[in-house]
Amino acid sequence: MSFISNSTGSFFNRSLAQMADLRAGIERQQTQIATGVRIERGSDDPAAAAQLRSIARREALASVEGDNAAQLDQDLGAASTELEAVTALLQRARELAVQAANDPTGADGRQAIAFELEQLSEELFTRANATSLTGEPLFAGLSSGTAFTRDGLGNVTYSGTPASGAVPVAPGTAIDRGLPGNEVFEFVSGGIPTSAFAVLGGLAAALGGGSPDPAAAANAALEGIDAALDTASRAQTIIGTRMAWVEQVQQQQDTRGVALAERRSRVGDTDIAEAIARLQQSLTALEASQAAFTRVSSLSLFDALR
Repeated sequence: MSFISNSTGSFFNRSLAQMADLRAGIERQQTQIATGVRIERGSDDPAAAAQLRSIARREALASVEGDNAAQLDQDLGAASTELEAVTALLQRARELAVQAANDPTGADGRQAIAFELEQLSEELFTRANATSLTGEPLFAGLSSGTAFTRDGLGNVTYSGTPASGAVPVAPGTAIDRGLPGNEVFEFVSGGIPTSAFAVLGGLAAALGGGSPDPAAAANAALEGIDAALDTASRAQTIIGTRMAWVEQVQQQQDTRGVALAERRSRVGDTDIAEAIARLQQSLTALEASQAAFTRVSSLSLFDALR
């Protein structure tokens, strides 16, 4: 009688355990269908879970790179806008220099030109110290302070760093944030280092009475203004090239983002059709197990021997 009791207990335990497993599987499948998530715990599928962690790390890095590219595009766009204004300003200064170099322009006319050049010089200084939407200087390189400073005599000096720093926007790709101000507003004219500030300031002073021959001073300033225009134009080209590069990188980021999302979906999302089919099979198996357990457990040893 002892072995019969043990066998009966084992049968009950095995049957209950099997039905409990089936119920757990059914609950898991129902959850997968409801949430669309196939893997709730790493133990569900260790290999797939490892892939999902790798994808999550890549997506996190891609998010940072995307933010960097967006910020870089914004900063380069702001720098481009400022450089367009600087170019227009320098072109106006050149027109004024040509006008001042003409003999028919009298002293009063040159005084008016000098006053406008002073205003242009002030605007140029403001543009050179322009900031991004986040308040960072556009032309100070890696410095957080103003790009250019002016002393008591009106002399303008670059106070930023000689490099702008590169921003990572993709695996193995980093793009310079902008251009340092010394590459935008400083240059060599006639073999002498100078700046757009010095050229415009010097011309304004000469036309305001600081030169015995203002016409000759205006004519001489044209070389410096042309050099300033060339430098600003070159800076515009560089910034424009970087903006185009950032745009291309952003397109690639979008493509990689879609590919990562598709991969994550393939690895971790529930195949609804397959999950429903498995759920139906599990429900059928549970129903059959319950029916079989009920029939067998209702039998007695005497009934089986009868």
